[in-house]
Amino acid sequence: MSCHGTEHAAEQAVEHGGNAGAGNLETFEFTFNSTNITHLVYGIAANVVAVLLYGSNLVPVKRIETGDGMFFQWVYCAAIWIVSMLADLILQSPKFHPFAMLGGVIWATGNIAAVPVIKAIGLGLGSVIWGSSSLLICWASSWFGWFGSAQDVSRPLLNYLGAGLCLLSGLVFFCVKTDVELHPNSESIPLLLERRSSSSAFWMDVIGPKTRRFIGCLLAAVSGLLYGASFAPVRYIKSHSSCPNSMFHGASDYELDYVHAQCSGIFVASTVYFAIYCAAMNNRPRVYSRVILPGILSGLMWALATYSWFLANNYLSPVITFPIVNTGYGLVAALWGTLVFREIKGLVNCLIFTLAFCVVLTGALLTVLSKL
Repeated sequence: MSCHGTEHAAEQAVEHGGNAGAGNLETFEFTFNSTNITHLVYGIAANVVAVLLYGSNLVPVKRIETGDGMFFQWVYCAAIWIVSMLADLILQSPKFHPFAMLGGVIWATGNIAAVPVIKAIGLGLGSVIWGSSSLLICWASSWFGWFGSAQDVSRPLLNYLGAGLCLLSGLVFFCVKTDVELHPNSESIPLLLERRSSSSAFWMDVIGPKTRRFIGCLLAAVSGLLYGASFAPVRYIKSHSSCPNSMFHGASDYELDYVHAQCSGIFVASTVYFAIYCAAMNNRPRVYSRVILPGILSGLMWALATYSWFLANNYLSPVITFPIVNTGYGLVAALWGTLVFREIKGLVNCLIFTLAFCVVLTGALLTVLSKL
């Protein structure tokens, strides 16, 4: 009955006010398009902020001696947690999901290798490999439904080509040779070391350049896989929020509500890892005092980048934002590494690096187009 009533009312509207109806339709279309454009602008702006901050967040410690990176890791993660706590108060403390902390644990596990990767292969190459492997794991988890329902794509061929190019780019990146400083000259002697010359050497000091480069690329790829998988718990919670029998029923769809829980997992895991490290070092860890303020700045930049990225997901689909962010911050870090820190030298090296980056960028674009 209601459908017939609606049709009858529509007929009367056409008979008595066709022009007015057309005007209302035009107004609605204009409003709808304006809203879409506004969301697009906000989403792109948030993505740009995320790309710039992610790509630059390790720059403050690039030329500072960080040793094995464990102390820097803890300072870095502590700063991330403090920023998330302040943001949680601004967001009026949404419901805390402990399961989302698992993502932070996964991320902190991968981030242990951040300093060794930068020392072995440089900031630019390391960041691009991180981004490539993150894209690959996110594609696999979405395609096979590892952390929720599998996503259907309208163009499966483009999807497979995009994943294949991301994998191929990782192989091409292995051919890039970098020139990095293993020990910056800012501070050569850590605090609390107590003249332990036999154990003061970093493990990278005792291996050759080729082995160091191979291990650095391998660690970067593994870290990227963990970085990509770190967002799986949040996706799992959101995908089960509409299931009546799920413990996550009624969970928020606003992704910013989960950032504090994830950052709490980051801080807890980093504290546990640092405690284990201190025990392994007989309570004499390598503590570099000059890394504290740069580490806090790096953590601040990473946390703000994450909030910007999650905010962009509310205006644009994660299918769009994830490839943009992962390829974008790799480009920013590569520019830092090439133009400022001179990590990649020689025409052949630069051409190989450019080719590999174009391959991963094409793969990301194909992945986006396959789901539109």
